[in-house]
Amino acid sequence: METPAPKSERLLSLDALRGFDLFWIVGGHGILLALFKLTEWGWLGAIDSQLKHVEWHGFLPYDLIFPLFLFLAGVSTPYSLARRLTEGARGEVIRKVIQRGLILVLLGIIYNNGLQWKGLENMRLGSVLGRIGLAGMFAQLIFVFNYQTQKRLWAWLAVVLLGYWALLSFGHAPGFAPGDLTMEGNFASYVDRLLLLGKLHKGIHDPEGLLAILPAIGNALLGILAGLWLRRPAEEISADRKAAGLVIAGVALLAVGGLWSFVFPLNKNLWTSSFVLWTCGWASLLLALFYWIIDVRGWARGFGAFFAVIGMNSILIYMSGKFISFDFTGQALFGGLARAFPPAVASAVLVTGIFAVKWLFFWFLKRQRIFLRV
Repeated sequence: METPAPKSERLLSLDALRGFDLFWIVGGHGILLALFKLTEWGWLGAIDSQLKHVEWHGFLPYDLIFPLFLFLAGVSTPYSLARRLTEGARGEVIRKVIQRGLILVLLGIIYNNGLQWKGLENMRLGSVLGRIGLAGMFAQLIFVFNYQTQKRLWAWLAVVLLGYWALLSFGHAPGFAPGDLTMEGNFASYVDRLLLLGKLHKGIHDPEGLLAILPAIGNALLGILAGLWLRRPAEEISADRKAAGLVIAGVALLAVGGLWSFVFPLNKNLWTSSFVLWTCGWASLLLALFYWIIDVRGWARGFGAFFAVIGMNSILIYMSGKFISFDFTGQALFGGLARAFPPAVASAVLVTGIFAVKWLFFWFLKRQRIFLRV
């Protein structure tokens, strides 16, 4: 028997998938690694080998965490903005969108550098939150002016992805051939060396640099298009068909992104256009899975609620990892217990205990309705 989706527009699956995404950087990877050392099960080792970033060209599942978050920010856009737009509050929406984008840029700078002034030359201005803030802001502004005509959203998507491909295919750093995609010779890194103030993360290149904001808009736009699809009335499209549509879109995006990668390689550092399509393909498939099992069938609402605790307060949780020592509390609570076991067991107990401290803190914030809203 099918369990109907909740009447509220808020999708538990969206919060759950966002939380699942963050789970791997707030404790999931550490737990998996500890279990692998304890059990030496090969399949855990195989998963662990995928939880790292590719150095330059290529793709591993760990590279999906950042673009998936940006895609999900796009999915939530029609739910958060469409009603106010239909009420004629475009000016207010624009102001809030720009304000949110700039606040995220500021939070990203604080995350990288703390609250101490170290001199501009010693500060890194590019950041994950800054990329999310600016790419999401531009995508939302495109949505504000084009939400009634989805064809225009597709046109904007084509412009940003093809435009970025053209810039990197014909542009280059001085002394390098057009289309050079090495760290030293590519056009995006050269623009960052010219225009991005402060220090670059890798000296001559910053993975969260300026020019790559352009294709990242594509992740958010594809998320917006997915959100518009999910938000369509049930009288028009059933929930099962919505999930199937996301699967079809995901497979199509993987096919196009994979084919494009033969001439424009998958590259997270450069955020290539093929990388946008490839990651949005996987994001669409994951969203289809979470939406179908949680919101459509209702089979995994407990699973969804567990991860939603993380996903509903994602920005605060991301920031807290930089400024709150959960390890200290975890050691104080579980260190004595861990020392009673052999080293491999002790490590698993400790990392699981530290994550439990984090999750309970996140749950307390949710229970007290304490959210960092920007």
